[in-house]
Amino acid sequence: MSSHLNEKLAFDFTQAEFLDIKRKPLDVFPSVLRPYLELIRLEKPTGTKLMFWPFAWGLTMAAYSVKMHWTTYTFRLMQCLLSAFIIRSSACTINDIFDRKMDAGVERTKNRPLASGRISVFAATSYALMLYAVGTAWFYLTVEDLALSVALVQLLPILDPPPCKRTIPISFAIYPLLKRVTYWPQAWLGFAMNFGLMTAWVSTTNTFDTPILVTAMAACCWTMLYDTIYACQDIEDDLKMGIRSTAILFGSYIRPLLIACGCSFVVLLCGAGILNGQGPAFYTLSVGGLLLHLIRQWWTVDLEIPKSCWANFNSNGQLGWIIWLGLVIDYAINLRLIQANLWA
Repeated sequence: MSSHLNEKLAFDFTQAEFLDIKRKPLDVFPSVLRPYLELIRLEKPTGTKLMFWPFAWGLTMAAYSVKMHWTTYTFRLMQCLLSAFIIRSSACTINDIFDRKMDAGVERTKNRPLASGRISVFAATSYALMLYAVGTAWFYLTVEDLALSVALVQLLPILDPPPCKRTIPISFAIYPLLKRVTYWPQAWLGFAMNFGLMTAWVSTTNTFDTPILVTAMAACCWTMLYDTIYACQDIEDDLKMGIRSTAILFGSYIRPLLIACGCSFVVLLCGAGILNGQGPAFYTLSVGGLLLHLIRQWWTVDLEIPKSCWANFNSNGQLGWIIWLGLVIDYAINLRLIQANLWA
């Protein structure tokens, strides 16, 4: 009896310990704050990673091109991380406001704060406006001129940024609306997610150059790939709720679409490297590593199993490291060569 009781207590402790781990990190915050932290997906960092990597790639390519000092680069990289977090937080909030009724009909999203009724639309809208205000102030403090316009176009739903003379509807407020009218919302998301590339590049060079535009096209293909995999989790529920996506449009031909997006990503990234004069580390680690990672994704993903789709979607957050590593090694080698020439 004593042995059985000890085993049961040990099991209960292990189970309780597991549940305690599972509740983190949001349970360390007061309960009144948790719905707002869920709105910005604080407990799911993959989205912030996917938002951050275009910033990091653009900054590193620009730093390589203009031979930026490493202390300035490090400081700017930290700025990019915070910028990505702010933009992603506002994007998730506005997305949930528009999608609250649809989310309530999808198994995976029915417990989100707005869909479950834990917070009101008014509270969420006020929260979104606060995030927009914080983001606007942040970009006014950290970037200027053309880069400021580019950053605000990504952050805000509608604006008339200087020096433009027209209203431009853009950013993430459009994405949830497109899911109602077109099967290609992933294409728009590719455009919105990767504006950080141009913000980081323009803030460093103050120009729009061909290398960064080609890199942005490559990143759009990447977003199409991972968000199509993400959409495969909810195909049955999406069909019931009238939500459209490339996953639904292509049906049994999703895998060829993913292969096309992945191949385009590799080719365009390689082309961007050529245009920017990148060195061997970029082609070996960034392009070669990207190709191997994509092959692994195609080999392991089961598009009919939501858990497999979720795991492969999350792996794209790690893919950013591979591309950045080749870029930053190229940048470091370039700086060392410059220093060597100065001391010669």
